[in-house]
Amino acid sequence: MELSAVLTPAIEGGYVALNPETGTTTQGESIEEAIANLKEATELYLEEFPLTTTGRVLLTTFQVPAHA
Repeated sequence: MELSAVLTPAIEGGYVALNPETGTTTQGESIEEAIANLKEATELYLEEFPLTTTGRVLLTTFQVPAHA
């Protein structure tokens, strides 16, 4: 099963990883560690709550005014 991972830099260092299909979130010191942790968390989640929807996640961007 192919799922999505969204990684963002964490304020304290490392990365926060999110799987939008399940909502599982984790973190890691490196991109590789964050993805490995997300994979493990998502596998555990799916054992309890199997996905019932299909389709791909759409990732896009949008802009908001910057306020200094």
